[in-house]
Amino acid sequence: MELDQLKTFLVVAESGTFSRAAIRLSSTQPMLSRKIKLLEDELGTELFHRTGRGVVLSEGGKLLEQYARGLLDTAASAKAAVQALGASPVGQVTIGMPSSIATVLAIELVQEFRRAFPQVSLKVMEGYSGHVLEWLTAARLDVAVLYDTPNLKGNTLRTDPILSDELFLIGSAKDPAHVGNGPVRAHRLADIPLVLPSRPHGIRLLVDEAMTHTGRQPNVQLEIDTMHSMLALAEGGLGYTILSYSSVRELVTAKRLRIWRIVDPTITRALVITTTSQRPTTKPVRALTRIFQELIASHVRDGRWSPPIDSGQTELSPLTSRVVG
Repeated sequence: MELDQLKTFLVVAESGTFSRAAIRLSSTQPMLSRKIKLLEDELGTELFHRTGRGVVLSEGGKLLEQYARGLLDTAASAKAAVQALGASPVGQVTIGMPSSIATVLAIELVQEFRRAFPQVSLKVMEGYSGHVLEWLTAARLDVAVLYDTPNLKGNTLRTDPILSDELFLIGSAKDPAHVGNGPVRAHRLADIPLVLPSRPHGIRLLVDEAMTHTGRQPNVQLEIDTMHSMLALAEGGLGYTILSYSSVRELVTAKRLRIWRIVDPTITRALVITTTSQRPTTKPVRALTRIFQELIASHVRDGRWSPPIDSGQTELSPLTSRVVG
């Protein structure tokens, strides 16, 4: 089997007819038919059933389709990896990260990476940490930035810690539930109306775990799985949420939202950068990882990642987000 044969096979399968496939491949119908016939002869089975409306995959064709896509993806990755070794790397690098991180760093990351590698395309995929991990294990990403979970212990994953990050209670500047000034003890989350993502989202698991130490349950009034909507509801006074300060810094500075530190216990999570052995670690991939780490460190040094004081003007510890390493 040759890669060109597999590509032709997949295009015919997607198109449903040889005539449409011929147009997509700038070829002729007889030429495509000969290629498929040669492939069928080599494999000893029919790959398509001919119908009055075109062709559909046979059982053997369906099985080959699964392998063909993987082989073509591997070939494309190999090509990109070899090209990336040159003096002027080309190709594409894909990074996945949670929306809370992308909101803060995506623009700077794209700008810095383009300056370093103008001929390499950078693709950014946003999602919750669980989704990002799924994309990484499926080899859809070169690099993943996510919050540490036990699921990151796979044999194919290499994880480097970046930051120890603290979570805060976030609410309307009008404080409709009268939370008051100063830090909030975790047991009070049983009385404050909360807007949180559903399980098994990482933040929800951390909040639930913290509450087990208090012997109470968090007062979750609404479950919603998008950060934008959580913040909109909090700003509208319809509940309080729990996030990192970096996610809401601009809204807090504009006095549209207010934050409270959670204590007894504090709630922290580890931000990590992860790669998989299923994708080659090219020069652009290594550079992207370094650029991301430098941007995080810069935000922490400049005080953009941690609040200097809480809404009640009670001083926080000097560094609530700590760069690791």
